[in-house]
Amino acid sequence: LIGDAGSSAYDGEPVLQDMAKQSDSLRPVKQYVVFLGDNVYPRGVPPLGHPNRDDAEKKIAAQVLAIRKGAAQGALIPGNHDWDRQGRDGWNSIRRQDTLVRKFGGKDVRLLPAGGCPGPEVVDLGTHLRLIVLDSEWWVHNDVKPYGPNSPCGTRTEQEVTDSLTGALRDKGRRHAVVVTHHPLRSGGVHGGAFTLVDHLFPLRNVKSWLWVPLPLIGSLYPFARTMGISNQDISGKKYGAMRRAFEAVFAEYPPLVMASGHDHHLQVIRGGRPEVTSAGYQLVSGSGIL
Repeated sequence: LIGDAGSSAYDGEPVLQDMAKQSDSLRPVKQYVVFLGDNVYPRGVPPLGHPNRDDAEKKIAAQVLAIRKGAAQGALIPGNHDWDRQGRDGWNSIRRQDTLVRKFGGKDVRLLPAGGCPGPEVVDLGTHLRLIVLDSEWWVHNDVKPYGPNSPCGTRTEQEVTDSLTGALRDKGRRHAVVVTHHPLRSGGVHGGAFTLVDHLFPLRNVKSWLWVPLPLIGSLYPFARTMGISNQDISGKKYGAMRRAFEAVFAEYPPLVMASGHDHHLQVIRGGRPEVTSAGYQLVSGSGIL
């Protein structure tokens, strides 16, 4: 599980190269690799002719080939940056990424859920594991998306998604369930409201990492606004909160063993099993592919 790899994902990039080598060393054990969203920074896959199109294709190819070189199968799931950084061209950007993943991945690697649909997509891996994939950006996206009676997707409303998620968890049999999304339900990073002293003193680093401009007191306005729900990309956001409540209502009845996500650029293991944290056994945040 690796998330937010789309900033420096090129063929030969050390992390991807090492992942492929480790995967190859485990043959003939069957393996499945999931990239947890934000596969193409900064704004997903642009249209043909755009100056960033070639770069986007190289990033998708590198991630797909890292899976295939290791003799594994796998999936890329959408993140907010893949949806045109949650912008107006988001749905188109996701469909273009879907086309590229099919081109480079063949039968071994897919974009899940496909086409900007919310899912869930179910992948049963052997007899012991069920992977349930959701596009969480679909829930919090502020612009055009496949929704309602004219949607081409199998699930077209929030209720239909949660009903299908309930069925996928209820009918898993003796398999362990792992639910994967880009956005975590709980996080100890900035998207979860955990800002450091550096964030308060140097808020411009959230725009450009090299902007070490001290702004004491004034700088605290930025993290304060984030914790008050100014952005739907934060757990405090209104749409994000609605998504969390919908998923947790399902997990309360049918808890998965693991929920795995990216979004925050950390490695986190959060023990669940409690309603005040998450009803999932564990929340994993694996968003350090960007580092």
